[in-house]
Amino acid sequence: MGGLRWWCELAWLGGDDATAGVLVEVGADGMLRSVRAGVGRADPGAAGATVLAGLTVPGLVNAHSHAFHRALRGWSEGGDRGSFWTWRQQMYDVAARLQPDTYRTLATAVFAEMALSGITTVGEFHYLHHDTDGRPYSSDAMGEALIAAAGDAGIRLTLLDTCYLAGGVGTALEPVQRRFSDGDAATWAARVDRLAAATAGSAAADRIRVGAAIHSVRALAPDAIAEVAAWARHHDAVLHAHVSEQPDENAACLAAYGVTPTELLGELGVLGPRFVAVHATHVGDHDIALLGGSASSVCLCPTTERDLADGIGPAARLAAAGSPLCLGSDAHAVIDLWEEARAVELDERLATGQRGRHRPAALLAAATAAGAAALGWEGGGLLQPGAPADFCTLRADGVALAGTWGPDGEGAAAAAVFAGRASEVTDVVVGGRAVVAGGVHCTLGPVGPLLHAALGQLTATP
Repeated sequence: MGGLRWWCELAWLGGDDATAGVLVEVGADGMLRSVRAGVGRADPGAAGATVLAGLTVPGLVNAHSHAFHRALRGWSEGGDRGSFWTWRQQMYDVAARLQPDTYRTLATAVFAEMALSGITTVGEFHYLHHDTDGRPYSSDAMGEALIAAAGDAGIRLTLLDTCYLAGGVGTALEPVQRRFSDGDAATWAARVDRLAAATAGSAAADRIRVGAAIHSVRALAPDAIAEVAAWARHHDAVLHAHVSEQPDENAACLAAYGVTPTELLGELGVLGPRFVAVHATHVGDHDIALLGGSASSVCLCPTTERDLADGIGPAARLAAAGSPLCLGSDAHAVIDLWEEARAVELDERLATGQRGRHRPAALLAAATAAGAAALGWEGGGLLQPGAPADFCTLRADGVALAGTWGPDGEGAAAAAVFAGRASEVTDVVVGGRAVVAGGVHCTLGPVGPLLHAALGQLTATP
């Protein structure tokens, strides 16, 4: 693989706009060896390089995913009025049907759909640990299924192994939730230790990270939250948690502990640069100050937050307070990080009556470098020497982007954020290997039939 080269008609290198004529060279280790701007296509140095027409950006990073939620797309939209809580019951019905083989099949297709959209790294918030009656499998079969699926799809994975111990603040697990639970935080930690050790010694080690997750303050008591945070610190692992996704979560936490979820996490030593608060939709002024002051990241999932009627979070205020913003597709109402990026700005326009709350370059950074850092891939999400050779290309001659930037690429970065679509991605490279070429997955072929078969198999499961 050493010495592979791509010539990019335009590339986003992290500034306010794109750069013309960028030649990238990849070493045998799958890292970017050199990135040179101002190279013409006819330049002798570009001879033999693969041509990427359009705009090339670092690989997109989906920092929050629940792969099995993809099965609900379209099926949860009809019927009577409802809320997050009524949708959750439909999600539990799907969770009860999954086994390691069907999970691998489904996750492979979902991760491949991500690859087609330009996503090169995913953070899978994983809590389907055991069999449907709560008994452990003979191995960590569900986690292993996700790791294998990421390999099949050709993308990087941070498995955010999630501790989930209660059905709500002070309430027992529901029957369907028993498979989520390890019983206590110590047993969770021992299982994750085994999985992390096995992964570190496997052939997948260069594309897999194992991180930790606290499902929410609803699902763990304070002592268990502290144990999970201690595990993450000991392993220098990233730590994620759902935070203030719903007002009811805030109310339950205040009633039980006298503080908000963010305040509770702060008291327990959870907040910090390795922590990611997912959603943070219903946070107050003090919460924002705590998250920003501790440099905790916030992962926004706008298409899910609007699909579930969660609300619109204070993204601009969080960023101004010091919280890096990253993005996730969460429940996969759509898998399109271009849409997630622009929705951060567009949703706040609706809520505030103001435009321009987030610069396009900042939204691209949220979709790339900030997401990589949030998932433990430091140095990722950048087109610069020494970074992983992960990148994707948007075509300029499709209907979505035709005529949206000048002849030298003026306005290309803004156009990508506000007009780009997953369907306009032509090429995806991960670790210097082509995963998508000409809009087709290089190893799996057409992904639509894979999704159709995987979802059909799941529906047919008794």
